[in-house]
Amino acid sequence: MDIVLMILYVSILLGFLVFIHEGGHYLASRALGVRVTEFMIGFPGPGIGFTKWGTKFGVTCVPLGGYAKVCGMEPGEMSPHLESVLAAIYRRGTANMEDIAQDCGISNDDALAALDELVEWGSIQGPTKKDKFNTYRAMATRPTKGQIKRAEAAGQPAPLAYELGQPRLVDDPHALFESEYSQQYRSLPFWKRTVILLAGIAVNLLFAVLVFVVVYSIVGVDMTNSQTGEVSHITMSPLRSVEVGFAYIGAVVQMVVSLFNPQTAADVVSNSTSVVGIAVMSKTYAEAGLLEFIFFMAMLSVSLGIMNLLPIPPLDGGRFVIEIFQKLTRKNVSTRALSYMSAAGMILFLGFFAIMVNQDVQRFVFGNWG
Repeated sequence: MDIVLMILYVSILLGFLVFIHEGGHYLASRALGVRVTEFMIGFPGPGIGFTKWGTKFGVTCVPLGGYAKVCGMEPGEMSPHLESVLAAIYRRGTANMEDIAQDCGISNDDALAALDELVEWGSIQGPTKKDKFNTYRAMATRPTKGQIKRAEAAGQPAPLAYELGQPRLVDDPHALFESEYSQQYRSLPFWKRTVILLAGIAVNLLFAVLVFVVVYSIVGVDMTNSQTGEVSHITMSPLRSVEVGFAYIGAVVQMVVSLFNPQTAADVVSNSTSVVGIAVMSKTYAEAGLLEFIFFMAMLSVSLGIMNLLPIPPLDGGRFVIEIFQKLTRKNVSTRALSYMSAAGMILFLGFFAIMVNQDVQRFVFGNWG
């Protein structure tokens, strides 16, 4: 029963923290006009959910972690055939790779690359498991109230609505392409990309500071006098609570920075914990009360946010470093280079994970970790 409760509590805790983290990316992206096709709790895979505002919200079969699929974040240069391929598939409604290659006068490989990139953009739908052949479809479109009002004010006919895979007239392929490109992450200037990348981290830290304010300024805490043993209930001003919150964030930053110091890295790792330790501690804090559980969640939210700042792909900090590199050199990092860096980052994290899981098993299962 204890194991079941630990799994339940750690799923709630991590699920919520990932939700607000990815929610930061989602809200920032939508505020800056970038399309987000998926906002899911859990690892990528089969899931259930609903679609609203062009985004599928839901839960996957493994509800740990989560992601917001921000369109246009694929690395490397854009395909030079996107404009013609987009117009061709919109005119057809449904098409396969060979159809598009013939219409655009390009090779099958070039057509496939452009089609897959447009799928990543959310501009077309990719093949489904039910398709006998790999079929691509033009997305369904519904004119917004704003588009209808602007057309009426200009004395023009209202934009038409189209179903998924329905052919449509494309008078201006370039205007169609520009409309889709403007909704992509890669179309934004550097500072807007930075806002999207760091929004998840900012939300994690903001949540933690708000919890500190609630706990220290509204609820209050019991403090014990070390000399007399007397217990007194105190509250702080909101400003003081914010200062305490930022002091804790600073301590976590200092700990993370210590990972890059050979003299302190081993101590930091030995004092860290994996999801196993988090599960054990989440049950302990949950049994101590809702407030204690939320406070533990706030502390973990800080750790999650700061760890995401590490300059290692595929973390947000790694992506941010790549954006800085591209800004300074005016060169795009290739897909191959990003894949190598992401693989190296995953190997590093798996190494840390294995060490910390062993520590947690020794500490919490066998009780013999010094």
